[in-house]
Amino acid sequence: MIRLNKYIADLGICSRRKADELIAAGEVKLNGDVVTDLGTKVDPSVDVVTVQNQTYEPRTMNSELFYIALNKPIDVISSASNEQGESVLDLITSENYYKPKFKDDFNKLEGIRLYPVGRLDKDSEGLILLTNDGELTNELTHPRYEHEKEYEVTIDKKLTQDARKLLTKGMLIEGEHYGGMNIVKEWNQGKRVILTLILKEGKNRHIRKMLGGLGYNISVLKRIRIGKLKLGTLSIGRWKFVKKLDII
Repeated sequence: MIRLNKYIADLGICSRRKADELIAAGEVKLNGDVVTDLGTKVDPSVDVVTVQNQTYEPRTMNSELFYIALNKPIDVISSASNEQGESVLDLITSENYYKPKFKDDFNKLEGIRLYPVGRLDKDSEGLILLTNDGELTNELTHPRYEHEKEYEVTIDKKLTQDARKLLTKGMLIEGEHYGGMNIVKEWNQGKRVILTLILKEGKNRHIRKMLGGLGYNISVLKRIRIGKLKLGTLSIGRWKFVKKLDII
């Protein structure tokens, strides 16, 4: 028997913390009955769990965990649903596998529910991780773990000293504090300037709001690293399997 929130996380649905929120809100059923007790335990080999009207039979529980790196194109949304447009999950196909001669590797994912770890704006590109490991998702997205995410950002002009200080220290935007970033590198490319930035927390449109608030226009925002995992030479729209030890 294991805690219900851990079982939900193991299914890859969400983190334990988010699972507790869903349980408390009455969004989870155990064998057809709504449960709100956070201490509820389940038997994965017997019990049927329903999360937000999606039912998970005992036989669908797969102990194998998968980790996928994808180079997300612009205009693709970082969501498990494609109701609002093409989703990153729509790109996980045999045709988009980075090794064309090994397309059969895609068959390993049959019946596996993958979820994107965190978000990458629709108008941004680069590395995004997909997995069915809810615990890893929680660790990579919770600010207290301070896992680094690295970006290359193209702006329209050189940073001033004042702007650099504010970006490094952090800013208050619309009453909310946005943590500072580490500016690793800045170089000119024609009339534009490219920055390499590292964040240890990532709020919605974090980089865009901070730079935009200081009067900088972003033409390209690309994530190139999550934890230890680098985008490398992975082509836009392509994906590959990676190992957990390559990530954290």
